Amino acid sequence: MHAEKELNDGITKTPIEFLQGDKCVKICAPMVRYSKLAFRSLVRKYDCDVCFTPMIVADSFVKSLKARDSEFTTNSGDRPLIVQFAARNAEDFAAASEIVQQFADGVDLNCGCPQRWAMSEGYGACLIKKPDLLTDMVAQTRARIQDPDFSVSIKIRIQNNERQTVELCQRAEHAGVSWIAVHGRTPAERTQPVNYDIMKLIQSSVSVPVVANGDIKSLQDVKDISERTGVKGVMCARGILQNPAMFAGYNTTPKECIKQWIELSLSYGTSFQCFHNHLIYMLEDIIPKSERLTFNSLTSVPAVISFLNQMYDI
Repeated sequence: MHAEKELNDGITKTPIEFLQGDKCVKICAPMVRYSKLAFRSLVRKYDCDVCFTPMIVADSFVKSLKARDSEFTTNSGDRPLIVQFAARNAEDFAAASEIVQQFADGVDLNCGCPQRWAMSEGYGACLIKKPDLLTDMVAQTRARIQDPDFSVSIKIRIQNNERQTVELCQRAEHAGVSWIAVHGRTPAERTQPVNYDIMKLIQSSVSVPVVANGDIKSLQDVKDISERTGVKGVMCARGILQNPAMFAGYNTTPKECIKQWIELSLSYGTSFQCFHNHLIYMLEDIIPKSERLTFNSLTSVPAVISFLNQMYDI
């Protein structure tokens, strides 16, 4: 685990304070392989209020120093920060949360990952069908971490039965959850339309802040969904991968943002695969398909930089 212990110095707002404010809070979602330190540093330059780490499996994080060193990296500018854990029992979630408490502003329990491996192991979206276990994990973690400014949140997918989804959120609130992020699809849905109406229902049914997630691709989407649902924040994944500057109002990734990504990723020692994959997303709506095929086949940092310099003066 790479972090500086004096990280609380100079922090002006926690996620809870952001979510209790008047404006819609803009959040970079937890993304496996992608929402790491270099990318979080980039989106913070473009009006992103709060960032998540990628999902981290709690039991290995607690048991293995090697896992902590490889899975969690932060620095003094990486705030406000939420660390998301995949957990299947209260002890693992609470213990992992205690480990990161001094380096972050909150933890989140992943109750939304629909991947088969996660659900078969007892993680992710299967937890929405286990309300007793979910609320026990929240309650025990909240009891272990007394700091009221340190948030304990959950990120869920909805169920086919709206009443069950609302009741789950109400139980989580009673267990001490600080806020709830809602992806407006069921675990079985992938490309179906996002159900924003249930987000409005959930926000009107609980007193803690609700964050909307799903198909948010522009700053206008942020405004529209906030007004439509009354949620306190929005969380973006694929949209912010394609355009890290979207929260600042850019419709496509500006050249300056691409240059900053190159500088940040190289300075943080980002792997070539991660460095390249981020650029593939950023350039998706910028360069023609024929050039994308060429760019996507590049195999080294010098080749990537040469291509961008020659073709786009980046």
